Amino acid sequence: MGEAKRRKTTLKENYGQESRILPWVPITKTQADLFVEWTTRGTWFCIGAMVVGWLTIRFIGPAFGWWQVVS
Repeated sequence: MGEAKRRKTTLKENYGQESRILPWVPITKTQADLFVEWTTRGTWFCIGAMVVGWLTIRFIGPAFGWWQVVS
């Protein structure tokens, strides 16, 4: 008997299904990896948006309001 057949008889209905992170949490390992990937992308996007916002407020904003400082 080959290893695949042995594994199939041992696991029965769970054969071919992904394993979960914890038995009581209905999240598979692939779903957890996707979550980490998307949150990492989102974090880098937000960091970039924050840098652009900071540059706008720090350098471009005062350029449009220089006349208020003079008068």
